[in-house]
Amino acid sequence: MKLLILGGGFGGLRLARLLNNKPGIDITIIDRFNYHQFQPLFYQVATAALDASNISFPLRKAFHNSKNVRIRMAEIERIDTVTKQVITNEDSYSYDYLVIATGASTNFFGNKNLEQHAFPMKSTVEALQLRHKLIQNFEDALHTNDATELQRLMNIVVVGGGPTGVELSGAIAEMKKYVLPKDYPELDFSKMNIYLLEAAGKTLAAMSEQSSNNSLTYLQRLGVTVKINALLQDYDGENVTLKDGTLIPSKLVIWAAGIKGNIPAGIDPSLVARGNRIKVDAFNFVQGMNNVFAIGDIAYMEEEAFPNGHPQVAPVAIQQATLLAKNLLHLRQGKIAQPFRYNDKGAMATVGRNLAVVDVPKPKLHFGGFFAWLIWMGLHLMLILGVKNRFFVFTNWLYNYVTYDQSLRLIFKEFYRKDEVNN
Repeated sequence: MKLLILGGGFGGLRLARLLNNKPGIDITIIDRFNYHQFQPLFYQVATAALDASNISFPLRKAFHNSKNVRIRMAEIERIDTVTKQVITNEDSYSYDYLVIATGASTNFFGNKNLEQHAFPMKSTVEALQLRHKLIQNFEDALHTNDATELQRLMNIVVVGGGPTGVELSGAIAEMKKYVLPKDYPELDFSKMNIYLLEAAGKTLAAMSEQSSNNSLTYLQRLGVTVKINALLQDYDGENVTLKDGTLIPSKLVIWAAGIKGNIPAGIDPSLVARGNRIKVDAFNFVQGMNNVFAIGDIAYMEEEAFPNGHPQVAPVAIQQATLLAKNLLHLRQGKIAQPFRYNDKGAMATVGRNLAVVDVPKPKLHFGGFFAWLIWMGLHLMLILGVKNRFFVFTNWLYNYVTYDQSLRLIFKEFYRKDEVNN
């Protein structure tokens, strides 16, 4: 069986590891990066709490002792389902079975100004770029004598009140409280404003009412200005314009308000569902195909408990990959495949030091504050790949907790300019 996996994220990597060294299966993973990225901690890279290498793991290192897994770094150009080939910028790869696990990227909803001026955070490179821009703004603030320009440089706007927006806003607020005044004693940080804009009526809308209320309380305690029912209309790099006409001057807007699936060319448009996701059946087969699967963020599967598709989170990708590995082995043995049912084990988000929220659906439980924060840290630490990475992440967290400081506020010019990075 020649198995081709597109993407080395949570789903693709999990699938390859479960089928590693299984006889009769030849696996190739294609990804534009040569490393796995631990997306839940991108915000800590962006706020100088962790180094990028702490949350990135070389794909090839995961398969040092593998006899059947090979890695290819390339950009996917299109899929040809007739000839059973994937064409990349480097080469073409044939397959018996194809697994699309290309994940999701930032959705700007067609707003070209936002796409040009706002900063997304869906990759390690983008997290680094955001970190450099964040710090550079304060460096620039030291050189301006214009009060309006100074305010623009010291205002930070985060758009999107989901876990990413909440965690990022809290982390920046803690930088404002504990770190930045020491780094820049010449600046008056009472003038620094952190805005969190949420178009819906509450933060963490996908979680319980308690978690939503707790997160709002925690953010306000940290000094974040939370604006709910606030729909961003435009951003020109200087001013944020809300739908109600409100203007917020800011040189830094962080976009955490939407994602869309990374669908390779060659997929029939009729198979594309809301959010740019590929329609799949209960076995993760792309609808109408018997040798192409889609898993994770890219897959749209309707289930009784999830009529609008599963949440685009790591546990879904991991569970789908786990079952798909079993089903592929069953396929080789002539056994019946099992349909996928998502086991929702809960949701969580951290807001800041000693502040987090955790929801457990069965039994229905809610935790907030310090205990929830410990649960959040423990789970994320377990999910990070590599003993070395876990050690460095834990060491950094311990250092930050004791010293109230981060030690990674470095500006690398090659990452600073957004257009240079994207090109």
